[in-house]
This record gives sequence, structure tokens and C-alpha cells, in this order.
Amino acid sequence: MQFQTIRARAEQRKGGKNQLEMLLPSFATNEQLRQQGDDRYLSKMTQSINNAGFNWKVIANKWPQFEEAFFGFNPTTLSMLSPEQWENYQSDRRVVRHAQKIKAVYDNVLYIFDIQRQHGSFGNFLAEWPSSDFVGLLAHMKKHGSRLGGNTGQWFLRHAGKDGFVMTGDVVAAIQACGVDIADNPTSKRDHQKIQDTFNRWHDESGLPYCHLSRIAACSVGINRL
Repeated sequence: MQFQTIRARAEQRKGGKNQLEMLLPSFATNEQLRQQGDDRYLSKMTQSINNAGFNWKVIANKWPQFEEAFFGFNPTTLSMLSPEQWENYQSDRRVVRHAQKIKAVYDNVLYIFDIQRQHGSFGNFLAEWPSSDFVGLLAHMKKHGSRLGGNTGQWFLRHAGKDGFVMTGDVVAAIQACGVDIADNPTSKRDHQKIQDTFNRWHDESGLPYCHLSRIAACSVGINRL
């Protein structure tokens, strides 16, 4: 199935071309990714991790308190905290008192430092990684970051501005409707590569950014917000 057919279905579902285009997400240029500070990437990582299992609006409303508690997510400042200070976060009402999610902040400080040593900054790292291997980026974050696998990593990258897709149920259904044999909940490397290959084909055909392809595919079969 050609992507123009998928887009036509999405336009029909959403009330026309203009209405569909209003739903398309924004994304950052490579230069904008490079200019964004690593404190902002750590903040977005942490927010995405805390969104998992919680109401997103609750976390959003609480986020200024998170920023205060974690010193604006400055990696250098956080790296100097003592073990006792990290332990104290488990009783700090400004944050979600979840031991593993608090530990993930510490672990991701180390992850960002490791990326800085190799690439200069996390923004450089994201800018250098091609969207044509988006699943490779997801695999890297899952392996080397903390609690950045699955949907959490995908949503972090979307909020960070990296052009890519989110493998929601609607996106998966749209790909399956094209005859691609993948699981309903694709987690294997094989399924991820098939999804990447599909998006690469759509990108070559349409010239659209991957995040737009993702939203349009979702809108062609359902109403999932991407």
C-alpha cells in the first residue's frame, strides 16, 4: 500500500487535508537539537520516565517542583550529590517518591556524561543519529540509559524534538494493514526493523518527516494522540 493511500484515509477520518495538517507534530532541526542544553534532555528523560504509570497532567503540574528539587537537572550539580542526598529524595514531596525512578535520574546523569565524552553533548549525539535508523537509537537508549526502553524512550525523543515515530497501537495497526507481519505489541529486534523499513519506504515515497508519517498513519486507523 502506498503512503498516499494512507494519507487519504487519514484526511477522510480527520475532516480534510487542513484539519489533518493541524495535528502534525513539530520537530527540531539538527542545529536546534545541538543548541539544547543537556540539562533539558535530562529533564525530558525524567519527565517521560515519571509519566509512565501516572497521569501526564499530574506530572506536568508538579514539574516546577521537580525542577527545583533536582537543581534544574544540571548534570554536573547532580553528580556532586552525596548518597544521603539521593536517599532523601524518597521522602521529598516535591517529586514522585519512587525509588527506581529516582535512581534513574542518577543513572541518566552518568549516561549523559558518557555521551558527552563521545560526542560533546547529548544534542550532538541526537543530531548525528539518522532517523533512518531510529530503532537503533531506541535500542542504544534502552541498553545504555536507565528506564528509557519501550514507549518511554519514544516519547522522550518526541518531546526532545528528535524526528522519529512512536509505535502506538494505531501506528502498528496501520503498518499491519500494509501487509507487514509484525506482532500487535512489537518488541523484537526483527519487528522493530520491519517497522523501520516501512517508515523508510514511506519517507522515500513522500519526503515527509518521520514524526508526520507516524501521526498520519495513526490517524488513518484511529484517534490515538501522537
